[in-house]
Amino acid sequence: MDIEMLVYGHYGYPVIVFPTTKGRYYESKDFKLIDSVAHLIDAGKVKIYCPDSVDAYSLYNKSIPPGERVKNHKWYINFIKDEVVNAIRSSYNIPKVAVAGASFGGYHAANFAFSHPELVSHLFCMSAQFDIRDFMDDFYNDDLYFVNPIDYLPGNNHPDLWKMNIALGYGEWDICRDANLQMSHILNEKGITHWLDERRWAEHDWPIWRRMFIDYLSQL
Repeated sequence: MDIEMLVYGHYGYPVIVFPTTKGRYYESKDFKLIDSVAHLIDAGKVKIYCPDSVDAYSLYNKSIPPGERVKNHKWYINFIKDEVVNAIRSSYNIPKVAVAGASFGGYHAANFAFSHPELVSHLFCMSAQFDIRDFMDDFYNDDLYFVNPIDYLPGNNHPDLWKMNIALGYGEWDICRDANLQMSHILNEKGITHWLDERRWAEHDWPIWRRMFIDYLSQL
């Protein structure tokens, strides 16, 4: 299938932003995530790529068996790597890009970064979930293991994991608070430096993600 993507900016550090659950490529614009960093885009500091998701055909597709859902998800990961990330790296002549996402988009960003740390310099997660086993109706195989960061990250010793700039942001009242604390524990156990960023009096929603996004992209 064709997959659509919007690109914002004329120059700057490339940042790939994944949409939330079954979100579309225009979601970041509609919910004003792009507007929140317009000053960085206009100044040529960042260039933001927003690819579409295939969640409705993969992990959220209850009409097909769990193993097929995972296969479709793996094809999406390969698409991101081959047709988005590698194309950007080639056009910029750079080794790595930044990836980001909120909620389930944060899972996509984290899974890509931890699976391909040689391609990712910065990982910005906003209220992310990191464990997808609940989608699988008690199904489990090697394919699922290697797309579930909670499972494979403890045993992943790629040296570029220790070179990545990682931010794990969540709200004090966030439904994904425990998921981020668990991921932070795994990273701490491995000695991987990261920013565990709790926002007081904040929930799992776009207002806090817009504020996080400004702070994270400012690191670039």
